[in-house]
Amino acid sequence: MRKYIAEFIGTFVLVLFACGVAAVTGCNGEANASYLLTALAFGGVIIAMAYSIGSISGCHINPAVSLGMLLTKRMELKDFAGYAAAQVLGAIAGAALLRLLIGTDMGLGANGLYQGSVWKSIIIEIVLSAVFILTILAVTSKKENSSVSGLVIGGTLTLVHLFGIYFTGTSVNPARSLGPALLLGGNALMEVWVFIVAPLLGGVAAAVIWKGLFDTKTP
Repeated sequence: MRKYIAEFIGTFVLVLFACGVAAVTGCNGEANASYLLTALAFGGVIIAMAYSIGSISGCHINPAVSLGMLLTKRMELKDFAGYAAAQVLGAIAGAALLRLLIGTDMGLGANGLYQGSVWKSIIIEIVLSAVFILTILAVTSKKENSSVSGLVIGGTLTLVHLFGIYFTGTSVNPARSLGPALLLGGNALMEVWVFIVAPLLGGVAAAVIWKGLFDTKTP
């Protein structure tokens, strides 16, 4: 249960702080200070949570990351279900508090389709998610990396956002997208399935790549 509570807290903080920065700074994909601040906020939250709750749950705070861990046999199906439920509930709670604080006029950091295209958005999110989750699988596969893994993962999420915000606002995390979309409704809720499915497919791709290239136990 401690692991699930930790995942709830981590995802709550991610949505409240990182999506909150996106909302209050008016990040809309244009190359300006809010763009950079949002990318740094997402990476910064991951670093903070990695070194606070990481020893308890591994700090997935993302169902796509947990799926990658499941497929590479680093967690059991029961734990995956518990993690995913805790992450989604944490994201909803974070979005609910953010809405209470700032309302919905600023968007709550919700994602949007690139050029109105479902397929372009899916491709972008699969690539972004696969890169992010592959990094996590690789850096956490060796115990000697434990002291720096949080920095590497947070830095990678920052990089992914620096590239991806222009296109979709960057999801790479089904829970992070679902929370704000549920609290906003409208188009955000109608389109959120893209930002649930694509990161999960990215997690599958990352697991396949990791097992093929990095897992020395694979023939």
